[in-house]
Amino acid sequence: MHTPQTAQTEVNLMPNLYEADFYGWTKEQANLLRHHQWNQLDLPNLIEEIESLGRKERQELRNRLSILIGHLLKWEYQPKQRSRSWLATIRVQRREILKLLNENPSLKPYVEEALPESYQNGRDLASGETNLRLSTFPKQCLYPFEEILSDRFYPGQPATDDLME
Repeated sequence: MHTPQTAQTEVNLMPNLYEADFYGWTKEQANLLRHHQWNQLDLPNLIEEIESLGRKERQELRNRLSILIGHLLKWEYQPKQRSRSWLATIRVQRREILKLLNENPSLKPYVEEALPESYQNGRDLASGETNLRLSTFPKQCLYPFEEILSDRFYPGQPATDDLME
């Protein structure tokens, strides 16, 4: 049974648990929330972790968009190297971005902010994976966001039917 004195001791130990055993800390915080033990919560770290979850969703959007753009650039600038692997990556990233945006509608306005950074990352990926000079690719993204996510958009020359099936 928790007495006021043991509850105070547990609150004092909470930051130490946060640093020593993050998983244990999350289980303890969930238990405290579940049992409405508000005064025992580790609020500073709990607030930080909730804010961090939001940043991770934004980061996932940027990462997936970077990979997708990198593959679209490779698709456009190296048509003879196109593969089912590139096609699969493009399709998977599109589905995952759409799913992420559907599950997190408040991320949609962030797309405009994320696109320039994601394009630069995608440009770097495409340059590194194709051995083409970075200057080969436009400095600014020429693909509208709607096209980037469209399952009908494959920049450059049309792909062969055998690759697309």
